[in-house]
Amino acid sequence: MTERMWAPWRMQYVTGGVKKSGGCFFCEAFKDAGNEREHLLLKRGELAFIMMNRFPYNVGHLMIAPARHIGNFEEVRPDEAAEMWQLVAAAKMAMQKTMRPDGFNIGINQGKCAGAGVLDHLHIHLVPRWNGDTNFMPVFGECRVMSQWLEDNYDQLKTGF
Repeated sequence: MTERMWAPWRMQYVTGGVKKSGGCFFCEAFKDAGNEREHLLLKRGELAFIMMNRFPYNVGHLMIAPARHIGNFEEVRPDEAAEMWQLVAAAKMAMQKTMRPDGFNIGINQGKCAGAGVLDHLHIHLVPRWNGDTNFMPVFGECRVMSQWLEDNYDQLKTGF
């Protein structure tokens, strides 16, 4: 018997059918105080914030972004960079506490050819990794297997902040 894995939520991303407001979702999330869970915003600083990726590479994939709408790394002011890296450290500690990953990928994609899905609002990716979490699905099935719902993962991570 052939087993099937259903991931219908991925179709929004694959077909580009994600509801877009016309604005920047990073800026909207930061400005919309009181609706953090709706925006998957985990922690708000003065100059930067942490939010979950709605289309994650792996369970727990977070993005740390400046509050200011800037698209290039060289535009970041020293005070923004300091807070962003403090938030990366805080997010990593929260993940270690709540999810216990074996490792992390931390990086910035600048430019479409470098994998940037959002070109005009800089952000740092923090992706938790577990030994054996990569299998044939992303390679042959062109599908990532997410073992937890976003909202459940949000609630889990939120306890770590």
